[in-house]
Amino acid sequence: MLPICHAEPLGSVRYMPCEAGAEPAIDDAQGPSLRPMHDRPLILGIHGLANKPPKEEKQAWWAEAIREGLRRNLGEDPRDLSFDFVYWADLRYDAPLSEDSNREPYYPARGRGPFPSADGVCAPTLTDRLYRIVEWAQEKTGRLVLDDFIIEHRLDDLWGYYEDAAFRESARNRLREALEQHAGRPLLLAAHSMGSLIAYDVLRQLERDGRCPRIEHFVTLGAPLGLAEIKHRLAEEHGALRVPYAVARWSNLGDREDVATVGTTLAEAYAPNATGVGVIDRPVLNTYRRPRGSVNHHKSYGYLRTPEFSEAVAAFLDREEAVASVEMSDARSA
Repeated sequence: MLPICHAEPLGSVRYMPCEAGAEPAIDDAQGPSLRPMHDRPLILGIHGLANKPPKEEKQAWWAEAIREGLRRNLGEDPRDLSFDFVYWADLRYDAPLSEDSNREPYYPARGRGPFPSADGVCAPTLTDRLYRIVEWAQEKTGRLVLDDFIIEHRLDDLWGYYEDAAFRESARNRLREALEQHAGRPLLLAAHSMGSLIAYDVLRQLERDGRCPRIEHFVTLGAPLGLAEIKHRLAEEHGALRVPYAVARWSNLGDREDVATVGTTLAEAYAPNATGVGVIDRPVLNTYRRPRGSVNHHKSYGYLRTPEFSEAVAAFLDREEAVASVEMSDARSA
C-alpha cells in the first residue's frame, strides 16, 4: 500500500499534500484570477561540484546561460525569466572563487544559430560498457574500488557529502529552504552534477515527511546518479530507487563524454513512480570551452544552453502560460 501523506505547516508556508498517485492541487482559495507572483512558474537551479564564484555572480551567469540557449536555439528572449538559485559552495569552501582564479567563467559562446544536438540515441559508449563490467565485478565482490577512486579524486565534493554529515545536512537545508520559499509555485528544478544528488535526497525526504513541492519538471544535468556507489548510498537511505512522487516529469541530460554520467542510464536504475512517471534519458552535446580553448563536457553553462534544455524550459513556460490563460478565461466567465 503506497503511503498517503498529509500536508503539515513548515515554517510560514505549506507544501501540497504528497499523495502517491495524485497530483498536488493548486490552492485557489481566493478564487480564479490573474496568477499572483507566488503562483507564477519558476526555474530553480542548484549548482554542482567544486568551489564557485560568489552567489550573485553564479546565479546571474546561470540565468544568462539559460537565456543564451533560448535565444540561439529557439529565437526567444524572456528578459523577465523567473529564476532562483540554490548556492551551497560556501558550506564547503572558506572563500568564493575569485575572478583571477576562475578558469571556467561564463561567457557567450562564439558563433550563431542553434547549439549542436546529439543524435538522440542513448546507446552506451565504450566507457559505459567497460564501467558496467567493472560495476558488475564491484557488486559481486562488495568492493566499489573504481567508484571510490572516481568520487574521491574526480568528484571530491561527493566524497565530502557522504563523509561529513553536518555539511550534507546543511546542503540539503539550502534546497529545503528554497522549496519552502516557493511552496505552491510550479517549478522546473534544474540540478547540475552533485546538485542532482542533493535534490533527489531532499525530494525523497520531503515525501516521507508528507510534503510535496510542485516539481513540474525535474531536469538533471551531468548527474552522477548512475554510479554504483551513489545508487548504493541512495538505496540505503531511501529504499528502492524510483522517481520521487513530487516529480511530474524527469529529464536526465548527459554528455556521453562527461565522466560523471558514466554507467547505467537513469531510466534503467530508477523505477517509475506511482503515477507512471519515469526518467527520460536525453544525450546532449556540452560544447563549453574554457577561455583558452580546452573543453569541459561537465560544465553547467554548456548544459544550460543545449537545445534539449532550452526545449524543456520553453515547454515548461508555455504550459504554465496556457494554464494561466485558462484560469483567466474561467475568471471572466464566472
